[in-house]
Amino acid sequence: MSEAAPAPKPSNFIRQIIDRDLAEGKHSSVHTRFPPEPNGYLHIGHAKSICLNFGIAEDYQGQCNLRFDDTNPEKEEQHFVDSIKRDVNWLGYEWSGEVCYSSNYFDQLHQYAIELIEKGLAYVDFLTPEQIREYRGTLKEPGKNSPYRDTPVAENLAAFARMRNGEYKEGECCLRAKIDMSSPIICMRDPVIYRIRFADHHQTGSKWCIYPMYDFTHCISDALENITHSLCTLEFQDNRALYDWVLDNITIESRPRQYEFSRLNLEYTVMSKRRLSALVQDGHVEGWDDPRMPTIAGLRRRGYTPASLREFAARIGVTKQENMVEMAMLEACIREDLNDNAPRAMAVIEPIKVVIENYPEGQTETLKAPVHPNKEELGERELPFGRELYIDRDDFRESANKKYKRLVLGKEVRLRNAYVIKAERFDTDECGQVTTVYCTYDADTLGKNPADGRKVKGVIHWVSAEHGVEAEVRLYDRLFTVPNPGAEENFASVLNGDSLVIKRAIVEPDLADAQAELAYQFEREGYFCRDSANMDRLVFNRTVGLRDTWAKIGD
Repeated sequence: MSEAAPAPKPSNFIRQIIDRDLAEGKHSSVHTRFPPEPNGYLHIGHAKSICLNFGIAEDYQGQCNLRFDDTNPEKEEQHFVDSIKRDVNWLGYEWSGEVCYSSNYFDQLHQYAIELIEKGLAYVDFLTPEQIREYRGTLKEPGKNSPYRDTPVAENLAAFARMRNGEYKEGECCLRAKIDMSSPIICMRDPVIYRIRFADHHQTGSKWCIYPMYDFTHCISDALENITHSLCTLEFQDNRALYDWVLDNITIESRPRQYEFSRLNLEYTVMSKRRLSALVQDGHVEGWDDPRMPTIAGLRRRGYTPASLREFAARIGVTKQENMVEMAMLEACIREDLNDNAPRAMAVIEPIKVVIENYPEGQTETLKAPVHPNKEELGERELPFGRELYIDRDDFRESANKKYKRLVLGKEVRLRNAYVIKAERFDTDECGQVTTVYCTYDADTLGKNPADGRKVKGVIHWVSAEHGVEAEVRLYDRLFTVPNPGAEENFASVLNGDSLVIKRAIVEPDLADAQAELAYQFEREGYFCRDSANMDRLVFNRTVGLRDTWAKIGD
């Protein structure tokens, strides 16, 4: 038989541009980049960009750089640099060559700024930041020229040198490009390209006290790295004019082009790094890697897999149309992945005791169950079974209608992978809560139906009381109660107070050795993984339920 044809590459408007550029000989190869600012953890919106930039490089046998846009030393930390590199690798990608930093190019950027001054295309402005904003104008009114706009070149060069030497205070002056104060594009109204910051940099230390702005830095960094296609989100669409202006007016050979695509907007969360930082700083979450956060680290700790995030990125696609993606789409991707791949286990999250009165006291037997029902190659797991078990509180009722397929007083139910039992009586505590259910079992029903043809419809899960292991189970839910919390005046006011519920559970004994972040399907409960941040004790995080319960809530 012939080999199956490779799956077709996904198409979108960016790939169509690349195909055309290669066909026309504009480029002989493709070189992209992923340029995060190291001032926080990456979120799932960044995952979309990572999959796009690195995925294109892979599919076209090109290159993709990881470059840190590190021009703001006051907000950036090495800790964030390390987390970003870890996230890119975890998603399954490798960058080309060494990690790049915009700070690698500070010397060249400084020289290009001097070149613009020498050409009369940049000037040192002594207006205050507030005055600069006032002079800039509005969308309906043009800006007006700074009184320093026509300062002679020699004086601008001298003032810029003094800026470089630390002779001015922060905010006392800045370097601005001289473009057009009446431009309909606000960012073209003489944008600031250098400002003074007396702050140590995580890469360059105290070498610099002036730092370039993003719009000046980004395009030059792209050109220095010979990037062919610079892919940005739509909020940078207007900035493309400045991107091109800078490259048009400096002496540089490479000429990358910028293309914009829609950013990811996901229901029930926020994607603004500023707001995510506020959630951390204000104590609404435990940290950047809190499993309720949309950060890649948070999703990883919650049990999401690289494959599920890559599949999510593929499903939402790449367009120029802004839209809100349903959380259900993300959850469907991880559900499908884990349904196919997660080993099975049993865990009782709301335990009540079952005593099988006709089972021999002191006896324990070892039952077998598949690790995965559809993957025989994964083998079987052992389940200790004895006279006393735990079942879930919701799996027993004194009386119930015919729709209830679990344990009811006087009726039978099957224990998963074990025997049929019948509830005979029960005990309660002083509050009327059931504490123990006393049952009998049919010893001839292990792996088969009752011999007399009785039909037992329900199946419930269980854990041996003697051998089960106590664990903390964290039931994570959506962080916000409304689909678009970013639209709220005070987004913290719509935080979901039930986004984390902690339970004490009893789990299969083999789960005591569960690996961090390896997801299991707790049968009939959902998908869970061991919490990597609490490996000194047994803690499981719920990744996602077995089905979308929010869809029912919304109906």
